[in-house]
Amino acid sequence: MVTKTWTAIGLMSGTSMDGVDAAIISTDGETLDDLGPHLTLPYEPAFRERLRDLIAGKGDIGAVEEELTGDHARAVTVLLRSAGMNAKEIDVIGFHGHTILHNPDDGNTWQIGDGAKLAKETGIDVVFDLRAADVAAGGQGAPLAPVFHRALSGRMMRPLAVLNIGGVANVTWIGGGDEDLIGFDTGPGNALLDDWVRRHTGEPFDRDGALAASGRASPVKLAKLLTHPYFKQKPPKSLDRDDFVGFTSEALKDQSPADGAALLTAFTVESIAQSVNHLPLPPMQWIVVGGGRHNQAIMGGLRTRLEGEVISGEDVNWSGDAVEAQAFGFLAVRSRLGLPISYPGTTGAPQPMSGGVFVPKP
Repeated sequence: MVTKTWTAIGLMSGTSMDGVDAAIISTDGETLDDLGPHLTLPYEPAFRERLRDLIAGKGDIGAVEEELTGDHARAVTVLLRSAGMNAKEIDVIGFHGHTILHNPDDGNTWQIGDGAKLAKETGIDVVFDLRAADVAAGGQGAPLAPVFHRALSGRMMRPLAVLNIGGVANVTWIGGGDEDLIGFDTGPGNALLDDWVRRHTGEPFDRDGALAASGRASPVKLAKLLTHPYFKQKPPKSLDRDDFVGFTSEALKDQSPADGAALLTAFTVESIAQSVNHLPLPPMQWIVVGGGRHNQAIMGGLRTRLEGEVISGEDVNWSGDAVEAQAFGFLAVRSRLGLPISYPGTTGAPQPMSGGVFVPKP
C-alpha cells in the first residue's frame, strides 16, 4: 500500500510569548520523512504587551486575535520564501494559536487564533483548535507533543525523556513499547523567571542564567514553594502559564534581583527533578528542548539533580527551538488522517483521541 507523504507547516506561539515559531516537515503521520527549514518571527514589543495584558484579562480579544493571526500568516510567507517554496507545495498548516486560558479541570482551554483567516491569507488548508476535543472528553488538553516526540526519537535508547522548557515545563516519557507514552507539565519553566527579570532589570530573560548564577536560592523558601499541591498530584496534569504567580509572590517579596532569579531557577529545576517520582522508570537520557536549554543555570542544575544524561536537542541533531512547531505540523497531518493526537497516558483522555478543526483554503 502506498502511503501519502504530507508536507506540513507547524506554527507555535508559546507561553514565553517570544513570537511565532514556524517549521516545515514531511510525514506520513506515523514516521518523519524530513524536517525542513524553520524560523522564529519575533513579536513586536508593543504586541507582546497587548498579548500579556490579554492573558491578565485586559484588552480587546478580537483585535489581538486578528493581529496574532496576521503575524502567523507572515511567518508562513517568510518561511516559504526562505525555503524557496510556494503555498501549493504545502498540504496543511497546524495552527496552535496562543493560549490565553487553560483550566481543563473546569473544562476550559482557550487558544486565540482565527483558522479561517489564516487559511484565506496563506491559501493553505488549516487545522486549528487542537486541544478542545480532548478537554471536552475530560482530558487535560496538554501536553500534545508526546506523540511527535515518540516519532522524533525513533530508535533511541529507552526509557527516554524529552523535556520541553518553555514558559511552563513539560516532560514526555517514552518507554520500550508502542503505547509506553506518558506526558505532563512538571511545573514552572521560564515564565516566572522571565517576568521577574523583566520587572527588575528590563531584560526579557536571564541570558545564560547569569543573574541566577550571581545570586543564592534560599533553601527554606525553595522548600516552601515545593509544598504546592500540584507536585503531589499524579499525572496526567497540566498548568496555565500563571498558575504559580500568586503562590510565589510571598517567597519573592524580600529578594534581591539575583536571589529572586536564583530561587525561581531552583524552583524550575527541583520541580523537574521531582517529576521522576511520577515515572515508571528513571529515563536513561533527558533531551532538553525549548528556550530553557539556553539557560546554563537551569541546565547545570538539571545535570546535578537528574539521573541519566542531560543533553540539549542539538546534541541529537534536533532543533530545540523548532520542536514544538514541528509537532503541530505533525499533529495537523494526524488530525487529517483521523489518527490519535492524545492518549490516556499523556492527557488523561478516556481513549486515544484525534482532534482539531479543519478549515479548507478558499
